[in-house]
Amino acid sequence: MPIAEYFSPDYASARERFRAAAARAAAASVSYVLPDHRGPNGEMLSLDVAQLGAAEAQSALLVIAGTHGVEGLAGSGCLVGLLEDRLHEALPTSGCLLLLHAINPYGFAWLRRVTEDGVDLNRNFVDFSSPLPSSEAYERLHDWLVPKAWEGEIRQAADAALGAHAQQYGFAALQAAVSGGQYTRPGGLFYGGARETWSARMLLRVLREVLPATVQRLAVLDLHTGLGPPAYGEPILDAGDPGARERALRWYGPDVRDLSAGESVSARLTGTLARGIERARPKLELTLIGLEFGTRPVMEVLTALRADHWLHLHGRSDAPEGAQIRQQMRAAFYSDAAAWQAAVYGRTADLAFRALRGLGG
Repeated sequence: MPIAEYFSPDYASARERFRAAAARAAAASVSYVLPDHRGPNGEMLSLDVAQLGAAEAQSALLVIAGTHGVEGLAGSGCLVGLLEDRLHEALPTSGCLLLLHAINPYGFAWLRRVTEDGVDLNRNFVDFSSPLPSSEAYERLHDWLVPKAWEGEIRQAADAALGAHAQQYGFAALQAAVSGGQYTRPGGLFYGGARETWSARMLLRVLREVLPATVQRLAVLDLHTGLGPPAYGEPILDAGDPGARERALRWYGPDVRDLSAGESVSARLTGTLARGIERARPKLELTLIGLEFGTRPVMEVLTALRADHWLHLHGRSDAPEGAQIRQQMRAAFYSDAAAWQAAVYGRTADLAFRALRGLGG
């Protein structure tokens, strides 16, 4: 099957293609249906899991698509490819493979980065019973990022203010303030939420109910798009275990960038999936890589995000500009170009094989 046929144009067809590929691979499958929400054509929304390999595995590779909703268009194609190309045949004898399709199905279906409650899933794994991380840096920028009007003088003034801020403090400081994670502005960018989301709960269920209790070593590839050079997949290590950096460099090579050290195209983040996995299965030896594929220039991606949040905070999703903004979001996080898709899948497959080799070593 040509690589382009691994990829789908929307959530509904992507889900169908993934489930069909899982069935052909004879994978054990389980689905978690998102309650009270439907897709654009009334379709059911769910997180679908495919599992292959040893029932009492000692090691496992977990590949996740759709943490940031719309980014699932790329991630889904990679999961289908891993199934069609029978990656599981390279599993170590005591290993297993788990593929999570559309962990944020609402965002995937509606071409949003956030969940059904407007939360960035990769900022949602914090202890909500304790004081939340500071949002002071984001607060200074929110009204410029999501102005009350998306056209005219108000938008122009907001853009000028953001540009002046970046010029004064540097783009890296702007990126950190915007994307690190904020907990005070529902409807704002990179909002980590006020409570655990459905998607976060489902990930923890998968870790406790589907991932074999016997697993001692877990490698994770969390597939993302939107940052970095087009089609290049930067492997970003999110580590709590000091030994994870050594493992990641040994398994994946010198391209690995450490999130906590500020080495990557991403800013340092709070409340990531890695923290949730560590809490759910604290005895695991965890090596988590966020594989980030570039799409368009960073300011185009930021503009698409700002437009999406403006639409849902100040506009109307059924307004004429709604369809245009959804397409802008799709283009910011996905490409229909066959060359881009081939590069994204090839890089994902390469790192998946490296992970299996590392787990088997």
